[in-house]
Amino acid sequence: MSIPQSGGGPIERHEQLAEYLADGCKPKSDWRIGTEHEKFGYCKDTLKPLPYEGERSILAVLQGLRDGHGWAPVEEAGKLIGLEKDGANVSLEPGGQLELSGAPLETIHETCDEVNAHLRDVKDIAEKIGVGFIGLGAAPIWKHEDMPLMPKGRYVLMNDYMEKVGDMGRAMMRRTCTVQVNIDFGSEADMVQKLRVALALQPVATALFANSPFFEGKPVGQKSWRSYIWRHLDDARTGMLPFVFEDGFGFERYVEYALDVPMYFVYRDGKYIDALGMSFRDFLQGKLPALPGETPTLSDWADHLTTAFPEARIKKFMEMRGADGGPWRRLCALPAFWVGLTYDQSALDAAWDLVKGWDAETREGLRVAAARDGLQAQVNGINMHDLAREVVAIAESGLKARARPGAGGLVPDETHFLNALKESIQSGKVPADELLAHYHGDWQGDLTRIYPEYSY
Repeated sequence: MSIPQSGGGPIERHEQLAEYLADGCKPKSDWRIGTEHEKFGYCKDTLKPLPYEGERSILAVLQGLRDGHGWAPVEEAGKLIGLEKDGANVSLEPGGQLELSGAPLETIHETCDEVNAHLRDVKDIAEKIGVGFIGLGAAPIWKHEDMPLMPKGRYVLMNDYMEKVGDMGRAMMRRTCTVQVNIDFGSEADMVQKLRVALALQPVATALFANSPFFEGKPVGQKSWRSYIWRHLDDARTGMLPFVFEDGFGFERYVEYALDVPMYFVYRDGKYIDALGMSFRDFLQGKLPALPGETPTLSDWADHLTTAFPEARIKKFMEMRGADGGPWRRLCALPAFWVGLTYDQSALDAAWDLVKGWDAETREGLRVAAARDGLQAQVNGINMHDLAREVVAIAESGLKARARPGAGGLVPDETHFLNALKESIQSGKVPADELLAHYHGDWQGDLTRIYPEYSY
């Protein structure tokens, strides 16, 4: 989850809220790619999740990255809770999931090199202290009480609030992992087209990257239990945003949506102030009960935008949020998928042509079916396997048109990063199908086998 924002001055006009988003517009030459991924750490001998402190802990991993690999520390209340280097940061999710938020980079070659270097460094440290890391969408065995809550003020507040809304908030916080890609937009119209495509096709990403068929030690009848958890989290801040597809949608309409998302907190002087369930609209008028008489800054607005969790969201860039965490090579496949669809205009137009006739019921139906059935999903005559085949082909055409070479020019473009997805389309099986086959086959129901066989 996001770190506190800074540098924003006072909000003196309502228009500044939309202007903040519009300031993200960039010429195509400045578009970048940011890849984020989370992973679960565990003790190799006990298969238990990592505590924050101790010889085998999240803190030990962070210290190893700081001391051995040149990362600068990020602290909160005297606790090491993150790291920064070269435009990237390493942070902690609520249950100790370790997240790399990559730097904004020009090509998928570069972002994949970044991911590979990070995983090598983490593996080097982890092996020295008897720790492993695994990429899955949901913790396969651990229960809530097994998972420590990391020492971040934001998470303490969220933990209390999540007990009051939805059914799955605390499970999301402590027992899920994702891989995301952040992309840029060139104008308000470009943002609108990209966000509509992003929301409509997020279920395809959910299906292709489905990698969480287990929870609390058994199959749960969903190929992406992570996606199921998000659907049952908090209706006020999640979902498919049907209003995005209405005529007249733009930055201002997204502002109105975000203003209706209940607040979590206000960050002041290194501390999180409880604003749970309060209104940012009241804050704009100096009527926030948590800070009576005080009005927000643009930093507060930026923080608030990070507390909305739809399947795709905008800040000064766009986040694709529908994929499970997963195996090493799929961490590079997700940016390839979305960059191919959105960074070439012909590909973006083709993707929009594919989905523009769908209604809100169809989009939501695909979201539900993708989590349950993966590539076998069927909704209103739409076959997910066929849809995924067509969407990946569009993404491949977009990457070919981008023609960004790698390996010193030896690799002509970025299309090979889609290979893992093309293999799934050819076989009809996604990572969850492979895990379930092992569980019911050679693992004979012993889910502990997942750790040695699927860790990084």
